[in-house]
Formats: sequence, C-alpha cells, structure tokens
Amino acid sequence: LTIVPAGGCVGTEVEVVVGGERIEPAEALLFSHPSLTARPKQDNGGKPVPNSFVVSIARDAPVGVHDATLVTALGISSARAFSVGSLPETSRTATNTSVKTATPMAVNSLCNANTTPQSIDHYRLELHRGQRIRVECAAIGIDSRLQPVIAIADAAGNDVAVERRNRPLDFTAEREGVCIVKVHDLAFRGGPAYFYRIIVSEPAAGDDSRHPTTRPVNTFSWPPSGLAARPTATETEPNDSPDAAQAITLPCDMGGVFLAAGDVDIFEFEATKGEVWWIEVASERLGAPTDPVAVLQRVVTENGVERLDDVAEFNDIANPLKPSSQFYSYDGPPYVTGSADILGKFEIKESGRHRLQLRDLFGGTRVEPLSEYRLVIRRAEPDFALVGWPLHMELRNGDRADLSKPFALRSGGTIAVEVVALRRDGFDGDIDLSIEGLPAGVTATGLRIPKDAARGIIALTAADGASTAPVPLTIVGRARVGEAEMCRPCRIASVAWPIRDHSAELPQPRLVSSPMLTASTTEPFPLAIRGTTAAPIEATVASTVKVPLTLTRRGKLLGTVTKLRIFGQGFDKAAAVDVPLSADTHDFPVDLGKLKIEPGRHTIVLYGAATVAYQQPTHGDKPAATVDIADIIVSEPIHLDVKPAADGGSPISPVPAPQGEKKS
Repeated sequence: LTIVPAGGCVGTEVEVVVGGERIEPAEALLFSHPSLTARPKQDNGGKPVPNSFVVSIARDAPVGVHDATLVTALGISSARAFSVGSLPETSRTATNTSVKTATPMAVNSLCNANTTPQSIDHYRLELHRGQRIRVECAAIGIDSRLQPVIAIADAAGNDVAVERRNRPLDFTAEREGVCIVKVHDLAFRGGPAYFYRIIVSEPAAGDDSRHPTTRPVNTFSWPPSGLAARPTATETEPNDSPDAAQAITLPCDMGGVFLAAGDVDIFEFEATKGEVWWIEVASERLGAPTDPVAVLQRVVTENGVERLDDVAEFNDIANPLKPSSQFYSYDGPPYVTGSADILGKFEIKESGRHRLQLRDLFGGTRVEPLSEYRLVIRRAEPDFALVGWPLHMELRNGDRADLSKPFALRSGGTIAVEVVALRRDGFDGDIDLSIEGLPAGVTATGLRIPKDAARGIIALTAADGASTAPVPLTIVGRARVGEAEMCRPCRIASVAWPIRDHSAELPQPRLVSSPMLTASTTEPFPLAIRGTTAAPIEATVASTVKVPLTLTRRGKLLGTVTKLRIFGQGFDKAAAVDVPLSADTHDFPVDLGKLKIEPGRHTIVLYGAATVAYQQPTHGDKPAATVDIADIIVSEPIHLDVKPAADGGSPISPVPAPQGEKKS
C-alpha cells in the first residue's frame, strides 16, 4: 500500500520502507523500468531489515512515475507508484505542524512527507523580492489518498494564496524575507496513506510542466495507432467568432487550448457532398479537466444573408462496456472506459463551406490555462484499443469493497482476465485475444471478442506444481481489416487504493505501466474445476449437453454450493447453475438450443465464487490464524464441438420471412 519515501532523484540511492496489511516477508522489490533496481537493506549484523530496501536510480532513469511491485512467497503484489524526479529530494523527519516548527526548504527542491491528522504541515522558504516560485503538491496521480490543499502564507502564517483543486500555486514575493507553505488534506486526514511530494521551483517563462502522474483508465484509447507525437497545425487566436474563424483543410491534426473563460474555437473548411469523415478530440485523456463538445454546421448564404444548417453534434465517448452502477452487485466492471472526449462520424450531405465550433462544456466561467486539446479529422481508419483487468468479484449485497487483483497465479488455478475493446472509425470485426511470452507451466486461452461486441475473456491457468519468478505480461488483440492484420496491445487497469466501502469513498482507477505475472506453489488454488478430458466434448446442435467436470478441493471452503456461470461467445446469457462444493464430479448442463448455438468449435469457461478459509502466515511468535475471504473460482477452458443435426438441417426454428418477400 505504501512506499516511503514515494520517489527519488535520478542518479541517487534511496532507502525505502514498504507498508501494507498482512504483508508476507518481502523477498524483492521490482520496478517497471530497468534503470530502477532494489536490494534488501541490511542491519549492522548483515541481516535483512524487514520490508526495507535500498533503491538505486540510474542517471539515465526516465523522469516520471514508474510501477513498483513487491515479491513474496505467494507471488507478486499489486502495483504502487514510485516517482523519479530531477530536483534534489529530502524527507521530513520531524513534526512541522506550526510556523515555529516549519521544515526549511530550498527553492528548486522537493520534500517527501505524509499529512498529520487534524493538522497542517508547514514549510519555510527564504525568498527575494520579486522572486517567482511555483508550489505543487503531488498526491493525486501517485497512488496517495490525499486530497491536497496548499497555501502560501506570510512569515506569521497568514494565508496569502490557497489552492484546493489539485493545481500548482504560482506566487511572486512582494518583499524580501520568509514565507510559509502549508499542506493539509481537504478533510484533515493523515497518516501513511496520505503521503505527498511538495515541490518548490522557479519555472522558466512558458514552462507549464507538472509533476508526472499515473494515467487514468479511460486514456487507454489515446492516442490512435500511428498518430504523430505532435500535431501538424496549431490553433490561432482570435478564432472565437464567425468573422475570425480559422480556415483549415481536411484531413487535419490541430493542437489547441481552451484558454479564456467561455472560449469557443471556430474552424471552417470546404467539403464535397458524399465525403465521410471521422472526428476525434482528446482533452480529458490528455489530463485536462475538460468536457469537449463540438457542433458542425453548413454555412449557406442566400441573398447576402448567412444561414447555418446543422450537420452533427459531438459529445462524450460512450463506455464500450457499461460500468458498475450499484457498487454492491456486479452488473458491470468497476472501471469507466469511456471519456468526456469526442469520437464520431459525419457525412457531407451538400457541398460547400462548413463551420466547426469546439468548446469546453465546463469552461463557461473559469480560466484553465492547462486545458489543451488535440483535434483530429481523418478518413476512416478502422482500428481498436484494448484494456483489461483480472475479473472482479461478484459482490454480495452489502459488500461494497473495491480492489484490484495482481496476476499472482496459484498452483492448479485459473484466473479470468476481462478485456474491453473501444472500436474506432467503424471497425466491427472479431478480435482474437492472446498472451505472449508465457513461462513454462502457464497457459492462456483467449475467448474472442465477437463482431460488434465489446467484451472478451482470457483464461490464464497455472498447471499443478507450476512456479515461476515474475515475468512481464503481454496481452494482445488481433483482427483483420481487409487483407491487413492489426495487432494491438492491451493495457491493464488497477485500483490505486483498495476501498472497503464504495458508497463512502470513490476509487481511483489507473493504468499499470508494465504488468507482471507470477505462479507459486506456496498456496495452491482452493478449488480447481476442470473438464474430465482435454479432448473436445461432442454435441448436436439444439441439444442439451452435459459437460462432465472434476472438482479438486485443496482448502477449506465455506458453504455448500457455488453458482457457476459461463463465459463464451453466445453462452453468456445462460442461467447460473448450482454446483455442490462437496462433489468430486458434476455434470454441468448447457442448453444449446435455448442459447441458439451454431455448429462449430466453441470454447467456454465456467466461473463463480466461494468463500475460503485462508491460513495467515506466521510472523515471529504470533500464532497462525485463519481469515475468511470471498474468492473468484474459474474453471480451465472447456472445448465443445457442436455438430449439425443428423438430417443435415438444424432443429432451431428459422426466423419466418416477412410477408410479401421471398424466403432466401
């Protein structure tokens, strides 16, 4: 849950301590970039200090946020953010909750700390008259629970400027002397979970850079494949009135800023009847607090009078898969994968001059100089983007926890990876999912994302006795557009902090920069469900097939039954089936006729939930204890060969042809 301090400067070594709940004895600390390495810290006697490491940050380490994961006997933990910067860093070592005890800081430096409960942290600066500084508190975006409030005060502690919106404070000293920087949580919470990095710098003219952060989940869809790193054109002000509209030609790739309050950027172009274009705007996905909206109109001039005919309006990118709405019952993933940005199509109905108005829906009264956007108008380039996560628990009523699972496989077990696709520019084909570079003993079966659908599943299985050190996890999706094959990576989503009550605290989902996978024999999977044979099960179309299962229990399971559902193209609507937890075998019924399953090879995965009594590891003289944990149970993939009926036809009733039309 924590790494203290939460970062370091390039070319230095930093001693860090990892913290959390029920942490196993830590074996290693791994980072998502090879320029960061860690070794266990040792005491004067040469023995490892528990959960302490010395992190070496190479001189060529990229400045930014990297993922750190802890390795124990049970496998790999979820990822935590570790920041690498270029400024000298210190850590607060004494209480600084008053002006008198303020921690001295130098300009162009950074200090790591965590807020003090029901208090305000103070930092002391010596400034020259006319000296301009920028003060930033990095917390949101580096996996902290802190909602930062920063203030600049005079030497007596009287506030001069305050920022509560997670923005930097820009300040110019009016006189020579001392000023105080204050930091606290919006609700005055504090402790190890409320860590921050306070940065005081002298920015150069035009420098709007900020402390790097992790990426929100909905940024997985940006940028489109093949897009240049920088736009080829720039919005030119003033362009906020029809008389000052900026002329462009299609296709276009335009960079701009919603600069002033109520800013409207207007662009005009000539287009020909029958042309079809796709428009995409990125702004929220670039990190700006915006909600772009665009209106396209045809400009018609009759008898010297201008008339505007509406062509299209563009707003939010819809969620490819409806996210969870109830917070206590799994009716969708716990991640929002849509965006407030724009992605849409327009067709030119009549040739002539067209006007595009682009504005920030939230920008009517505020000035946000960092609200940049990128406008791309292109011919159709069918494509897709993928994001996935280990399947989340179907929670019981009243259980409102929100957490992420690492890819820590247990011997003999299977986890399901849920994958969501955002389709771009009209792409509607099948997407085949797979995992590349798996170690020995670990297999993966990708269930296809079918045409026009948004969700697919990958079953990731560790064989009995499989054990592997951490390896990179690479998930890809492949599809064809005409004769060309596309291969796109799948980003992985995670919750930055586990939430026990989703109704009381909103989670902070983010993308993981470099996911890892482990397999461990220390603790076998509690309930292994497999087909009785690896060979495909033969069935006839429209029949009810009994899928023979074997159940292997390796731990104490609470309850008598588990409800198993089916993943698989065409099988998702099948009703859940009760399977006794005490059984060694079970015939799982699948009604192929009711589901209208077509002839061919089909792959399914069964999944459900069970509560398992896990034994806690022993620490020192503490006796072993058990804890009841609800866990997802996933079967190994099962293959079905569905054959046509014996007479060569299909007993599934055909849809009757409309009257007056020939039946084909």
